[in-house]
Amino acid sequence: MRHHGQMDIRIKALFVHLLTATGAVLSMLALLAAAEGQWSMMFLWLVTAFFVDGIDGPLARRYDVKANFPLYDGVLMDLIIDYLTYVFIPAFALFQSSLLPGWTGWLAIIAITYGSVVYFSDTRMKTKDNSFQGFPGAWNMLVLVLFALKPGYWTILVVVVALAIAMFLPLKFIHPVRTKRWRVVSLPVALLWTFFAGWAAWVDFDPASWAHWGLVVTSFYLLLVGIVQQIVPERR
Repeated sequence: MRHHGQMDIRIKALFVHLLTATGAVLSMLALLAAAEGQWSMMFLWLVTAFFVDGIDGPLARRYDVKANFPLYDGVLMDLIIDYLTYVFIPAFALFQSSLLPGWTGWLAIIAITYGSVVYFSDTRMKTKDNSFQGFPGAWNMLVLVLFALKPGYWTILVVVVALAIAMFLPLKFIHPVRTKRWRVVSLPVALLWTFFAGWAAWVDFDPASWAHWGLVVTSFYLLLVGIVQQIVPERR
């Protein structure tokens, strides 16, 4: 009976790895949509990938995939997929769209792709409370908001360069699922962001959509709450 139980949890652990791996297919579907200039479709695939990325971590810890199915390295698999969905495809979309003309597009994609691959390899990426040290390369979130709001190209360029630099600064950025402090607020905000992102893409970034305001509010929270936690000491 015990052997059967061990087998059962190994199968569940394998399925968690296979769930993580679906992110590679979702990133390819997003890239195909981007190549056709179907931005809403691209973002719907990326939002789906973002949702999968949010649930596979807790499942991996629940079924202890490192112990129960160590054949595959879930962390490595996650990083490969994250680079595609968080960095590579959003950078491509920013360049291919009309948001950044001429040299500004080149500067942005070089800053995003080069800075992010260095950051993703940084052994100091995670802090003790499972937050991130430096902006965690969540360019998919930024680019979606830029597509929704369509600010001027100088604004976009300043934000991109500032966040590329922020990847290497001792600033804290939360992980909505793993950062315990204020998680009771952070997790619902992250779920709301996912909802507003899907809504904005679904209505083809219609400027009259309420989703845009939801995106702005939730994005500012997720971007700044970690820095606020650094400033405000935790009560013991």
